Amino acid sequence: MLVEAQLTINGTKAETWAAVADIEHAAQIVSGIEKIEIIEKPPTGLVGLRWRETRILFGEPATVEKWVTEAAENEFYRTRAEDKGFVFLTTIRLEEGSGGTRVSSSHDSLPQTLAARLQAIPMALFFKGAIRKAIMQDLADIKAAVERP
Repeated sequence: MLVEAQLTINGTKAETWAAVADIEHAAQIVSGIEKIEIIEKPPTGLVGLRWRETRILFGEPATVEKWVTEAAENEFYRTRAEDKGFVFLTTIRLEEGSGGTRVSSSHDSLPQTLAARLQAIPMALFFKGAIRKAIMQDLADIKAAVERP
């Protein structure tokens, strides 16, 4: 199940990148994140960064280990997480334009087991809107952080 959202931020690509790529401090920017625990930090850049991220999902804390698989500074980064028979791929992409920087976020939930495939059906029917709303809130929080004086 693929869920995408985008938002334009009144800031430069560099300012916006500084906010979206600061995963270590994401809990201070994104209201949906309860806690970030860094597991492995690469010597430079984002590729190879691993962390545990705790969010409140449907009223319950949920922790998943994530890692950055690809990145190009000031352009995009892609993460991967695996949990309960799913692979979760997330891409954050920046595009600078005349009105600011457009940040797009795509989240793909890929079932890997039979049980996950069966779970994916109600997820697509009932939770896609809730997931998009959560992504939009994350983007709104980033926008507020970048645009704050």
